Amino acid sequence: MLESRVSEKEAKHLGYMVVLASWLAVFCLFGYRATFSVLQGPMAKDLGWSASELTLGYSLMMSVYAVTAFFSGMIIDKWGTKPAYFLGAISGSLGFLITSFAKTYMSYLIPYAVFAGIGTGMLWVSSTVSVRKWYVGKAYATMWGIAFMGAPVAQVVLSLGAKQVLATMDWRFAMRILSLVVLIALIIATLVAKKNPKYYGLEPFGMDTLKVKKNNVNDKEWSIKQAFSTFPIWGAIIAFLTSMVAEFLVWTQIVKYWMADCDLSLSTATNLYVVIGIAGILTMPLMGVVADKMVTKLNHETKGRKFMLIFAPITGVIACLALMVGKGALTLSIVSCIVFAVYWAIEPGGVAGYAASVYGNKTFGKIWGLSTLIVMGIGPALGSFMGAYLYDISGSYYNSLKFAMASFVISAIVAMLLPLSIDKD
Repeated sequence: MLESRVSEKEAKHLGYMVVLASWLAVFCLFGYRATFSVLQGPMAKDLGWSASELTLGYSLMMSVYAVTAFFSGMIIDKWGTKPAYFLGAISGSLGFLITSFAKTYMSYLIPYAVFAGIGTGMLWVSSTVSVRKWYVGKAYATMWGIAFMGAPVAQVVLSLGAKQVLATMDWRFAMRILSLVVLIALIIATLVAKKNPKYYGLEPFGMDTLKVKKNNVNDKEWSIKQAFSTFPIWGAIIAFLTSMVAEFLVWTQIVKYWMADCDLSLSTATNLYVVIGIAGILTMPLMGVVADKMVTKLNHETKGRKFMLIFAPITGVIACLALMVGKGALTLSIVSCIVFAVYWAIEPGGVAGYAASVYGNKTFGKIWGLSTLIVMGIGPALGSFMGAYLYDISGSYYNSLKFAMASFVISAIVAMLLPLSIDKD
């Protein structure tokens, strides 16, 4: 039993600061994704590169991100999130700044892949794991939902901001402004971030709702070899990976889909893209509450997280169908954006919650770091590249959307097979 060195009020404040730091980290991470979809059109026009050439930079950035994420997981297990957020601030800011001066293809490809990759790679595992280390059981998804609101806020604010800058300036100036935004936000995150609960003599909030507390699963120290010799983590990885392939295909290409296949203007397509963000601001906390209520209803965290991981990719399939049937019709396009926002609110945090409920928190940073290395090293790169490649060879994004739907279906099937514990279903 830990002896708390802080009052209950102070403990709650520490937890809230962890969520705030994670919110800022997620804001910057998804700021990269949100603005790429808006900036790639003007970049292609200015530099004369194809969709595949530009998207390769993003794909390589996500590969570097994945490798970096593995090391960030080890950092947070030992020292908390402050070092990761600080490295993210410097490298993430340089990613936008140096890329803004690109003249040749390699002067775009290398700095964007390396600096942006390292910068963003320090953010995802750090933000998800830090919230999980502070909040478990029926407290986790709600607090992660609040932290994850940083993603749709970035999509709304930074997409509209980039759009406004592009109306009067060029993509280079937009990237320089984004560089400053990333630097300031992550320096603040570094300052307010806290160490892991045990440093303060605290247990995670929500421990009283976990059945695993009785057999000390949350205190078990896993080696990478031990964890990755069991099925639950591989099932979670495959379910997450296939969803990421579909998700990143949609996120990176959807603005161009509306423009190329539906004959919408850049302004209208960007506004529709922003709808996903606006809806996400509502769905992030809402679906977090729904997920935690499911855990409470089933009286089993792992079972509740599994149910949500089946539901999430099914919404992805529905959203893709609405996009294809709608063919740019505003009503169905808006419906697809809202449904995508529901998917988005569940999958990333949900799969981390499932894995942590099985393996506990003590060494979850390195487990989730390696999982992220595998998923993000393949999923975003494959999804974004396939979206652009299928468009380049066919002149339409319909085959890309069919590819995304198939990937979502596989994710749902794998989620159904996820076990509820290490040694039994």
